[in-house]
Amino acid sequence: MDVYGLIGNPVGHSVSPPMHEAAYEALDVDARYVTFEPAADAGAAAVEAAAELGLRGLNVTIPFKQDVLAAVEPAPLAERIGAVNTVDFGTDPPTGYNTDAAGVTRAFAHHDVALSGTAVVVGAGGAGRAAAVALADEGLSVRVANRTESTAHDLADLVGGDATGHGLDELPELLASAECLVNATSVGMEEDRSPVPAEALHGDLAVLDAVYAPLETRLLRDAAAAGATTIDGGWMLLFQGVEAFERWTGADAPVEAMNRALRAHL
Repeated sequence: MDVYGLIGNPVGHSVSPPMHEAAYEALDVDARYVTFEPAADAGAAAVEAAAELGLRGLNVTIPFKQDVLAAVEPAPLAERIGAVNTVDFGTDPPTGYNTDAAGVTRAFAHHDVALSGTAVVVGAGGAGRAAAVALADEGLSVRVANRTESTAHDLADLVGGDATGHGLDELPELLASAECLVNATSVGMEEDRSPVPAEALHGDLAVLDAVYAPLETRLLRDAAAAGATTIDGGWMLLFQGVEAFERWTGADAPVEAMNRALRAHL
């Protein structure tokens, strides 16, 4: 039996186990997916221990996505983003990937959104970094808006090309000519709030909210009212898991089975 897993702290809320085990069942793969909650300063050590235990692959979530870089050989994309959320133990040393980037682009593709033009990314943390780099690599002009404007400029410099950094007060102007919007902040998770003024949204936008609890956020309600295409955070969560499964197994993931299991637990 192959064993895969997830490290995070906390990790009890994760919906990754049922999502991945649904994939194993659908493809008749003899595997299990388990969770580990190391001490907050033990991310790299946990990866090394997982290798010793013979795990085939490991997902990584908060607060370990940067820490585990010391225990893996990061793939070029993960190195650029500065974070690893998927480890493949099939190489020596283990390879670290960032599948959050694919979670963004595959979520848009699943909703038939043509990735072209200008994308606005709200937030410059881990999810924002993954989204900004992924969309720039797809050829979009990226505009990063963040509460701390200097951090937005830092991310724009990392992305390169014609990416620019901005404060949140510039969102109405930025969105007027944008085709895609990603909320990569946690705004909307615990309160019925949106990081984007409702009047700045319009029908030519495709809006992806990385928040998945709740699935229907204030931002997505406002976007739907404006006639925009809306994509809830469950899709980004699904497709980062799909990408991890495919990297580990080399098989096409059973996307529908994984999506059903994911949404049953959200």
